[in-house]
Amino acid sequence: MDKNAKIYVAGHQGMVGSAICRQLNRHGFYNVVTRSRSELNLLDQNAVCSFMQQEKPEYVFLAAAKVGGIYANNQFPAEFIHQNLLIEAHVIHQAYQAGCSRLLFLGSSCIYPKHAEQPMRESALLTGVLEATNEPYAIAKIAGIKLCESYNRQYGTDFRSVMPTNLYGPHDNFHEKNSHVIPALLRRFHFAKLNAQPSIEVWGTGQAKREFLYVEDMAVACLHVMQLDPELYRRHTQPMLSHINIGTGKEVSIAELVNKVAEVTRYQGQIVWNLDMPDGTPRKLLDVSRLRALGWAYDTELSEGLDLTYRWFVENQGKFRE
Repeated sequence: MDKNAKIYVAGHQGMVGSAICRQLNRHGFYNVVTRSRSELNLLDQNAVCSFMQQEKPEYVFLAAAKVGGIYANNQFPAEFIHQNLLIEAHVIHQAYQAGCSRLLFLGSSCIYPKHAEQPMRESALLTGVLEATNEPYAIAKIAGIKLCESYNRQYGTDFRSVMPTNLYGPHDNFHEKNSHVIPALLRRFHFAKLNAQPSIEVWGTGQAKREFLYVEDMAVACLHVMQLDPELYRRHTQPMLSHINIGTGKEVSIAELVNKVAEVTRYQGQIVWNLDMPDGTPRKLLDVSRLRALGWAYDTELSEGLDLTYRWFVENQGKFRE
């Protein structure tokens, strides 16, 4: 990308979008266009059309989405599929209409079947039944991939898709009910320490394994994929299987994660495992060989990332109430 090229980051106030903006600035890209939700409603087709025609960005990072944990996905399935479909359709179509040179769509590892072979390859897409708790969100993300691929086929665009594993880091959602596992644990252990709580209950056996990627590494990967030579990108993908997994290729048990969170937060109480509660999917790990072949690998180990995330949480804890 030319350093002076106009770049639009959709969702710049979220965890991923803000990290992409930081990395763009760090790498000398200063012509970055952003709009807050109050300034540009991505659910409004006419508003997105007017914005794209006025700004005509050369590159677009589509990081905007309605996101949440299991509780939110279960409570608001219609909102998750409806809003995400609208955001994707509006931004991708209007980017094409405005002559955007390249677009990067950010999806999610939940696009893969519930019982996909581990580690999950890109080719596992659409080969089985999705996890029921987040199926609406996953369907919307799959639609985003297929939108990009369909515009590439019909209009010759260069729209790309990346599928990150479980992300965490600064600007994550630390809401009491709607957050994902790492921010939820950091929050609980932090307040348990402040209140001298003698024990914390954690669901399951701790044996389930998950993969986690620090969000700054994700942002670096996004810049890497966006800047890949088109011929190189096409050589490592297929027209209707063009998305790329982004992750560490490593997994950690929930028990190990909980112990790391206790260490980072300096909580010294007892950890009680509620064996009557489910573990969830035994494993969820991405195959990242395609991305490695394209020259990228993660940098931040989990312990370091947790420490950085917790520091950010403590510095901003006025935003988060017990």
